[in-house]
Amino acid sequence: MTPIFDQLNKAIIAERKRAMGKDQKLLWATITKWLALVKCLTLAKWLAFIKWLTLNQKTTLALKTFVTPSLSGLVWLTKIRALSRLAVSLTLVALFFGCESAEPKKEAAVDSAAKAALATKSSEKGLIRNAEGLVVLRASISPDPTTPVTFLIGDDLGFFQKRGLKLDIVGNIPVTQLVAAIMSGQLDVSHGAHINRTIAGISAGAKILAVVGNTETTPIYPHMVGVVRKDSPIRQAADIIGQKIGLSNPGGCHEYTPYAWLEKHGIKDPKNKIQTVIIARSLLEQALRQGDIDMAMLHKTPAEIANNGEFDVIYSDYDVWEGDGGATPNYFGTQFIKDHPDVVRNFVAAVAETLNWMNENLDGARAITAKRTNQDISKITSNYYTPDGLMKPVTAELWIELLTRFGEIKPGITVPQVFTNEFNPYYTGQF
Repeated sequence: MTPIFDQLNKAIIAERKRAMGKDQKLLWATITKWLALVKCLTLAKWLAFIKWLTLNQKTTLALKTFVTPSLSGLVWLTKIRALSRLAVSLTLVALFFGCESAEPKKEAAVDSAAKAALATKSSEKGLIRNAEGLVVLRASISPDPTTPVTFLIGDDLGFFQKRGLKLDIVGNIPVTQLVAAIMSGQLDVSHGAHINRTIAGISAGAKILAVVGNTETTPIYPHMVGVVRKDSPIRQAADIIGQKIGLSNPGGCHEYTPYAWLEKHGIKDPKNKIQTVIIARSLLEQALRQGDIDMAMLHKTPAEIANNGEFDVIYSDYDVWEGDGGATPNYFGTQFIKDHPDVVRNFVAAVAETLNWMNENLDGARAITAKRTNQDISKITSNYYTPDGLMKPVTAELWIELLTRFGEIKPGITVPQVFTNEFNPYYTGQF
């Protein structure tokens, strides 16, 4: 054995003893497989391999790292990693160039089966399946949900399973972090978040697209309301000029619904006519009670506020846009949609069925959510859900216009960039 290979052998043995992880086992298995394969390469194939090697920069770099003399332990660790990369590359090459066989027909059959398996794997690029063979989609729910949760209900009723899907609820992610979670790969799909968040994310460069609706606004179930204390002098839009409005988040529906309400009542430049104060959602009512703010923007229904007895609803988003302003769709990354259109189609179908069930079973939806989130059912209120999950262009249009006008997003965002109904079976006529 030559000195360089003797050193390599000793270094590999030492490294193998120090590290018992699967990477070392994989390395040795790979090297063994490579040695068995390369024995059967013909001279012509060796020449083809050498030509390929000279054109492959990563493998060439790994080879150079491997053969450079050094006795440094750190460098030898680098050499071992380089050898791992090299061994994997050589194995792939050996498999690609193949071995001579005395049974060409049998080899052809094996090759055909391998190609079929590879095609299946390729079509599922990035997908995970559980033990039952269901495609796993990583999703989240909003922290401390106070309304029925579509994902939990659809999962409980088997709508997702029927479509070959399993939702993996990886945590409670606030709406302000959803776009980042999708783009980083932490999530595959968003939970229902107001469409303005989708639009703002797209304007900022996020490659996302809404594919199915979730909630919509009605007089009984608006998206949000502006409330004041019962003894407050604020009773109309003009009364709020110069006052403090408490928001749980800056921007979005929290901030721009009040601006749109003021504009609708003839008040120009509303952004400079009121003071906005950011307060945690759980503390908004207390802040209003104590007089720290003059109005609070809450995601509650008028009935909830009336039952509380402390506050009055001055307006809701329904008073501003009627039923067009409160959509909260689910969205995927556009690359995921491109890679897995059938998965998206099945997801949309499952959500649409869930939404229709929820509209017909409001108390049942509350009960499932309370059970799945370990909450008192009295803490869960109802909503109105998008019929068939079909989104309306007008909703995207009005929010694009509003956010552009206030400088929240860059000009030029279009409705097709924001959402599509093309994956919805109610839209395509499949249901």
